[in-house]
Amino acid sequence: MNVRIVIGKSFGDEGKGLAVDYFSGLAEKSGRRCLVIRHNGGAQAGHTVDLQNGRFVFHQLSSGSFRSADTLWADTFLPDLFKLPEEAQGFFEINRTMPEILSFGGCPCVVIDDVLVNMALETSRGHNRHGSCGMGIDEAVQRSKLTQFRLPLSRVKSSDCDGLYHELRRLRRDYLPLRLNALGLSLKSSGEYGELLQNDNVLLNAAQGMCEGAQLVEIVPKSRASEYDEVVFEGAQGLLLDELNLDYAPHLTSSRTGLFNPLNICRELFGGAETEAVYVTRSYVTRHGAGRLPHEGRFAAPLKISDPTNIPNEWQGAMRLAPHGAPDEFIAPIIGDCGAENISRSLMITHLNETNGKIYTVGGEPELSDWYNIYGAEKYFDRIYLSYSPLSYKTTTF
Repeated sequence: MNVRIVIGKSFGDEGKGLAVDYFSGLAEKSGRRCLVIRHNGGAQAGHTVDLQNGRFVFHQLSSGSFRSADTLWADTFLPDLFKLPEEAQGFFEINRTMPEILSFGGCPCVVIDDVLVNMALETSRGHNRHGSCGMGIDEAVQRSKLTQFRLPLSRVKSSDCDGLYHELRRLRRDYLPLRLNALGLSLKSSGEYGELLQNDNVLLNAAQGMCEGAQLVEIVPKSRASEYDEVVFEGAQGLLLDELNLDYAPHLTSSRTGLFNPLNICRELFGGAETEAVYVTRSYVTRHGAGRLPHEGRFAAPLKISDPTNIPNEWQGAMRLAPHGAPDEFIAPIIGDCGAENISRSLMITHLNETNGKIYTVGGEPELSDWYNIYGAEKYFDRIYLSYSPLSYKTTTF
């Protein structure tokens, strides 16, 4: 078995969807069964896969779904079952088939009140927003830390719609007042979100949607994962948004974005498997949301891009751009993530078509061969993948 771990190098939006599609495609071409494991974040992820005749943005399905790869939700993933049917239907309309969606059953589910509280909190911050997507990920994390309020997928799967509705009512009755008090919010001060947090029909509709979504997921024993020939871990966000990366606090995500989750899962399920960590970066740096972005806007000439996935929105604003930092700054997050792990380390550089094949840095815009030498890439990476096209199959190696 081969294992690849796809990790965003910076603040997310690096091209992880393209990377997972590429590696899943390699498995498909060789006739090997591929499993893609979603292990952090949830429906807020937006991983784009471009096709010859269109594109699709993956949120909870894996980005290997067009390449016959199955999806596995690890217990560290936070699914939003209410949103899943819409994504699944959209995928089916393009592909006419559905990938298997598997889970061990322990992942904590996002509920509608998590989303509404998230939106109310961000709105209350005004111009000091944290840059959340407004999809309730951190709220689900905080609630799930309290055992009596955690809602694992296995419980949703074993409930009918009426039972789940009453569970959502219990959470609203017993947990919501505690959370609002901790955040300094009130139903009255939360405007339209406060009204929705008191509307019983919201819970009824949510329960119906979650039950529909749960039917699309199969709970399987952990031994099922060993039946595959290739495993690809699909990370969400990027290394610089890891919840422990205090250099960028408080504008972080509530999850581990690097090797931490995948290596723990590998030790349990795939001991001894050959493992490659693939760090993905654009040929420049992006950040969608609030927080510090080193070297923001410091381009020799204006960089104009069109990104239909990361369009301006009320929660994160517009996409922000920057060149890469100096060599030590470029490699530091990767060194900090890998540590002494005995695995191969690769780099994938995407969006090179937007920068004429060059990597934009604070020191200029060197050709790839010059960048390779200046940044000492041969010291840190066993392989470098290059993407000059939105289509993953055109990816090459350096």
